[in-house]
Amino acid sequence: MLALLIKTFLVQAFSIPSDSMQNTLQQGDRVLVDKLTPWFGSEPERGEVVVFHDPGQWLAGEPTPEQNAVQKALSWIGLMPSAEEKDLIKRVIGVGGDTVECEGSAPLKVNGKALDEPYVYPGNTPCSVDDQGGQFKVKVPEGHIWVMGDHRQNSRDSRYNQTDENHGMVPVKDVVGRAIVKAWPINRWGTLPIPDTFDQPGLDTQSSAAASLPYAPGAGAVALVVPVAVWRRRKGTRPAAAEAAREV
Repeated sequence: MLALLIKTFLVQAFSIPSDSMQNTLQQGDRVLVDKLTPWFGSEPERGEVVVFHDPGQWLAGEPTPEQNAVQKALSWIGLMPSAEEKDLIKRVIGVGGDTVECEGSAPLKVNGKALDEPYVYPGNTPCSVDDQGGQFKVKVPEGHIWVMGDHRQNSRDSRYNQTDENHGMVPVKDVVGRAIVKAWPINRWGTLPIPDTFDQPGLDTQSSAAASLPYAPGAGAVALVVPVAVWRRRKGTRPAAAEAAREV
């Protein structure tokens, strides 16, 4: 019963199966996801790393990942998702009301403001010029988010799903929660703060500023995974360069 309550309302562990969020997250990393905060009406915020259910067959044709004995045990008691669950992990770039655009190889812009993105994978360009979908200008509707991987040239994210029913957007209702801690392996332990670039003046539009409450982790969830003194979203070590893959 306790495990079920934790899984449903507080935190859940997810395993990273791909390279789409390198170097912020690596294959095999385990992250803890805050599932409590959304129950209080908060919505995802720009810069957060979030886990969400596949919103429109983004993972169609992808093989079901194999789980080891430990993962199977944790899935059985409800502390990790089962292999059959179709979830992804990406970084939130735009929220309801935002205009997100890529023109040329760089930089990515939100509401006309260029983002300095030190988390983008080394050697990647923030915007892609040599593939279909890499150049775009979109307006994010209310109740949705636009997501991208930190490994920009190795992430099938909102850019490459604009023909689905949500036009590449992820409905907020499909967001499982915010990834707040890299918990394993122990030598990669650390928090996942919001990068400073999302704090720059003028980034908020009137509609996007009013559209959502900050999605900072709830105190109950944080208390389970990291001391409050360590968890201040922009105070920890900034994630290393790059982006991630597809499912979590």
